[in-house]
Amino acid sequence: MTTLTGPTSARTSITDTRRVTVPDPAAAPRGPRRVTVGGVIRVVGLALWLIITLFPLYWIALTSFKSPGTINSYPIEYWPSEPSLENYVSLFEKSSFGVFLGNSALVAVTAGAVATLIALLSAYVLARFEFRGKGPVLIAFLLTQMIPAFIALGPLYSMMSDLGLVDTKPGLILVYIAICIPFSTVMLRGFFENVPDALEEAAQIDGCSRLGALFRVLVPVMTPGIIAAFIFNFVNCWNELFLSVVLMNTDENRTVPSALNGFISTFNIDWGSMSAAAVLTILPTMLMFALASRWIVQGLTSGAVKE
Repeated sequence: MTTLTGPTSARTSITDTRRVTVPDPAAAPRGPRRVTVGGVIRVVGLALWLIITLFPLYWIALTSFKSPGTINSYPIEYWPSEPSLENYVSLFEKSSFGVFLGNSALVAVTAGAVATLIALLSAYVLARFEFRGKGPVLIAFLLTQMIPAFIALGPLYSMMSDLGLVDTKPGLILVYIAICIPFSTVMLRGFFENVPDALEEAAQIDGCSRLGALFRVLVPVMTPGIIAAFIFNFVNCWNELFLSVVLMNTDENRTVPSALNGFISTFNIDWGSMSAAAVLTILPTMLMFALASRWIVQGLTSGAVKE
């Protein structure tokens, strides 16, 4: 009997080796999840919080679809028996709500875009350069967010009156830009610090100037952060009430928040029209936040630099 030795025997032993399949732990059947007291409390608490948060929005929308005669009816209807668009029709017939929407859109988009651009440049300087007084500047930006608007209302109104900008859309836009710049600068500075310096250095080696590297390389990488900053500015300008009420006096220049305040009179509140106006006011901000969630979840520099 001849015994195979050497390389042939080794190859035979390797060929005859059987494959052993290791079961995947993730594919194994799982038993029922254990219910704990803490888990039940957490789920119940989150459900209650969700109800408390969404119920006012549901009630506003419900009221807007009720006819004026059934809004204050008893017993309370938690679902309208006969939905009606009468409040929405009367909103545009009895008031200049379309003009208010256009004014708010113009002011919020313009102020948000300009404030984001200025904040982008200032955030770039604070993130990439070292200079004396950099720390106090950042602290000053944050402190401005802690000062109530009514404290500076007197000097602000006097200055705007001297410049002839009271009851004008450009005047309100300038005020909103000044309000939005500090927080947007601090916000975008954090995004700049997360972008590797290697991107900018490589662009400058290839012949880009510093501004060219900023707008051609860094800005595309920071798109999610820039969009998030713009949406933050837009929502703040869209919802701002105090300054718009003080600085805007005529319906031609009035914005949506001050228009909503006009539905409240001394002896009556027009709940139907106010609810319809509130629904139309909430929709743009909800759309903005829906778009923001898409961009914020993206990685800022994923795949930009190969290690």
